[in-house]
Amino acid sequence: MSTKALKQIHLAAHFPGVNNTTVWSDPAAGSHIDFDSFVHFARTAERAKFDFLFLAEGLRLREQGGRLYDLDVVGRPDTFTVLAALAAVTERLGLTGTINSTFNEPYEVARQFASLDHLSEGRAAWNVVTSWDAFTGENFRRGGFLPREDRYTRAREFLATANELFNSWERGAVVADAASGRFLRDGRAGAFTHQGTHFDIEGRFNVPRSPQGRPVIFQAGDSDEGREFAAASADAIFGRYGTLDEGRAFYADVKRRLAAYGRTRDRLKILPAATFVLGDTDAEAHEAAYEVRRLQVSGQTAITYLEHVWNRDLSGYDPDGPLPDVDPLPGENTIALGRASVRQFRDPLETARRWRALAEAKNLSIRELVISTTSEQTFIGSPATVAESIDALVQADAADGFILVPHLTPGGLDVFADTVVPLLQERGVFRTDYEGTTLRDHLGLTGPDAERGAARGVGRAVERAVERAVERGVESARRTTVV
Repeated sequence: MSTKALKQIHLAAHFPGVNNTTVWSDPAAGSHIDFDSFVHFARTAERAKFDFLFLAEGLRLREQGGRLYDLDVVGRPDTFTVLAALAAVTERLGLTGTINSTFNEPYEVARQFASLDHLSEGRAAWNVVTSWDAFTGENFRRGGFLPREDRYTRAREFLATANELFNSWERGAVVADAASGRFLRDGRAGAFTHQGTHFDIEGRFNVPRSPQGRPVIFQAGDSDEGREFAAASADAIFGRYGTLDEGRAFYADVKRRLAAYGRTRDRLKILPAATFVLGDTDAEAHEAAYEVRRLQVSGQTAITYLEHVWNRDLSGYDPDGPLPDVDPLPGENTIALGRASVRQFRDPLETARRWRALAEAKNLSIRELVISTTSEQTFIGSPATVAESIDALVQADAADGFILVPHLTPGGLDVFADTVVPLLQERGVFRTDYEGTTLRDHLGLTGPDAERGAARGVGRAVERAVERAVERGVESARRTTVV
């Protein structure tokens, strides 16, 4: 009788921006911009032997009614600057950054990631995203001129072009033989030509091949075309399903798509984001989790969140009172500019109807309703309970691991590292030390050179399949943020 080998869990840490998923008002909270905060967070993740640290990125501060919403500001130093600096104070931790494909150029981004991979000795990763709104585009030269479906196709071509640049240098191209005076094996190294719909470039890529060949590619998208893009091109996908049934359905769907691209199931890791609250006992943790939610959803936050649905000024309403008796104002023009959350409410009138029914049935105020309908912590309990829950979800193929988002910065990861990680190690499902040096090693991924060999003969099939997925998903692409 054979028994299935235990899957090894992948863990990563997300350094959150200042927003209502953090509790920035807590006395234990620190700066979200001082480098010391990034260093503390990164070193905790590395001490716990996490795969990587992840930085999201906002290209424009969010506004509400024409003013910055000071309780939910996403802003931090430039991603590449922070990650390059962290490369100098860490040794094994992967360094993952979100970089937008709508408002950048392939040559520039490829050069930055190749440089980061060199500086970190093979620990760079790129989360490929697009921008969804013209409001963000106002900060850039080409602000908002691309239809949303074109932003998606631009992202595909952007990544393909960047890979052409990464691959323009073969491994071993630099000889640097002092005796013969020969520096390059082939003087044609770095030459590239790309002619496409969005990019028409030709020249020489000026960064030699980096330790990983190219950065590990992450993708975050739940639409059909997003899942297809991940199956074709990504090394890992950020999932948003932290429960057993939803997680297993998403996992199975994405993994089954890999075969069409000549890839095996282990070539793509599925890593949902996860929040957590720990306590000495499960009861203590649940009490703490409720208090965290109340701190995350202040009265002002609750009113502002409700305005995302109602699309009108609700500042005159009491957050501890009933829902507004007026209906939402549907339409493309939103009161909450730059807010991704408004995309969740495709039918605001129906959302308002459901919320009114829920509030009446449970006698909920505005603030209580927002607390009950917004995301709760994924893992709540004692360290033993949380370790068991994480392990159960991974072994059941609901995920390959989790990207942890603590509600305190920068010290919120410490308790998880000190209490939950040792229990996972005792179970034999999480490493006690790094076994490799690159992020690709940590994730158990094949190098890009091997992938290029395996992909011969299916390259055009990949392009056609993704094109078909994009064609099928044009309408869905109009509603999605990322590829």
